[in-house]
Parts: sequence; C-alpha cells; structure tokens
Amino acid sequence: MTDTLTPAAGGMLAEIREGLGRAQKELPPKYFYDERGSELFEQITRVPEYYLTRTERALLERWMPEWIWQMRPKTVVELGAGSAEKTRTILGAVRDAVGFAAYVPVDVSADFLEASALKLSGEYPTLDVIPVVADMTADFGLPPELPHPVLHVFLGSTIGNFAPDDAVSLLGRVRRRMHGGDAFLMGVDLRKDPATIEAAYNDAQGVTAEFNRNMLRVVNSLAGANFDVDAYEHRAFYERELHRIEMHLVPAAPQTVTIPGVGTVHVAAGESIRTEISCKHSRESVDAMLAAAGMTVTRWETDADGLYAILTAAPD
Repeated sequence: MTDTLTPAAGGMLAEIREGLGRAQKELPPKYFYDERGSELFEQITRVPEYYLTRTERALLERWMPEWIWQMRPKTVVELGAGSAEKTRTILGAVRDAVGFAAYVPVDVSADFLEASALKLSGEYPTLDVIPVVADMTADFGLPPELPHPVLHVFLGSTIGNFAPDDAVSLLGRVRRRMHGGDAFLMGVDLRKDPATIEAAYNDAQGVTAEFNRNMLRVVNSLAGANFDVDAYEHRAFYERELHRIEMHLVPAAPQTVTIPGVGTVHVAAGESIRTEISCKHSRESVDAMLAAAGMTVTRWETDADGLYAILTAAPD
C-alpha cells in the first residue's frame, strides 16, 4: 500500500531543503506519519512509560459525557485524527447527546485516514464520517455547510509539537473557522518531573526510537533521498529552560545524503537532525497561548497527579 501525504512535492522539497540547511538541522514532524509511522505511534501509546495517552483517555472518559451534553455539537472536526481511538469516547457521547452528527477527521496520512474512517462509519452508523486529507500546519479547506455548533478537537498534546508562535498561528486558524456557539477541545501535557517526561520518549522497548528513524524512511520514499536509516541513533531529552522535549537523530559516522531537487547534504558524526519538539505547558502558558489566538478557556480538568489536562475554549 502506498501512502499519500500532503503537501505537494515542490513544497515538501522546499521544507526539506530549508530544514536541513539550518545550523540545527531539522525535518518537519509531519513526515513521521506514513502508514508505518502511524502504526508505530499507536504502539508508543501503549508502552508503560508513555503516560500521555492513557491519562488523556481517562480524562475523556470522565468528562466527555457531561461536556458533550452541555455543548451538544452537530459536527466534530478533529485535527491530526490518526486512528481516532480516543475520539471514540467523544463520538459515543455525541451519539448519545445529539444522535446524528458529522465527524470530520483531518490527517496527513491518506491511507491510514481512509481505513480509520471506514471503520468508524461501521461503528457509528448515525455519524456522517467525512475524512479530509490535509496538512494541519497550513491552511486547508473543510466540507461546506457543516452543521453548527462545531466542536474542534485537538488531542494527544499535539499542540506541544509547535513552538509558541507556531502554536498561536495554528490556534488562530482554528479560531477563524469558529462561529458563535462553537467550541475547541484540546489535550495538554503539563510540566512535571523531567525524568518522567524523558522516560516517556525513551521507552525500554525502543518503539519511539524506531518511530523516530521511520521519518528517514518516509523522506526516502517521498523525496527519493538515500538516508541510511540504520546509521542514525534516537536521542530524546528535556530542555528545561524551554520546557520541552527534543527528539533528534544522530549518526555515529559522517553521512552524505543525496536528495533529488535538494542536492547533497552532509551530516557530521555526532551532528543531529532534530525531528520533533514537544512543549510542556502550565495553565498560565495555555491561557496566554489561547488568548493570543482569540480564545478563552471555559473548562479545565487534570488528573489527580497533575500530569495532563483537557480543556475547552470558546471564541472571545
């Protein structure tokens, strides 16, 4: 099965050229997600060290029946939907509260999204599942005339993958889609003991390491590059001053990579390619981020240990 990712080839090559030309080489994290990458991420969510998914799921199970009954959305638009495993809690609550509704999962991996949408259509016959293949980091279109109110959903603490200014830009694009009565639901990983955070990104089974290296396979496939995937080691650490995890790929020996349309890239021994950041937030940083995007927090709940939060926000 061949995976289809957006953006178009020209834009992809420009992103790769720009990222690998920086002093700190980097590649956009959206290139994690071909079919294999999506499957590996689902495996990550089940490893013991990765508290994020199970904590978010427990919070959704606790609060969604009540919150959905209050909001009564007619449409759910989910950014970065993936397999929609946790979203089933939301969709079940929507089914119980309003009956028929539309579900619009948005994801960059076309094949994974299509399979997920087909499965959900069978599980929730009163939901009109309308998948949209798109890169959520850029402007994209939604189906016209979606019924309101719309609940925009952004789970998995994915907002943490964006530097502060980029996060505000993304949230601002969501805000501009919202009408009166619409709402925004988000999951946020909170600041805590750095050892707990670092363990979540360095699981003993090595699933995260394989997920990280898979990005190079995706770039090889999409861009015709010749990265020697096995030459790169996974490295993840918590940057305390910036309150974020950084994931890198680091070769032990010098690497020369050829990318058609980009050229030749040299990666020195020990030099890293950054593949992801994952910012950790506080209530204060979330309030500030949403305020800058034109929204205000309306609900906020955390687990008993203060590891994670789910929240809703409304347009100012």
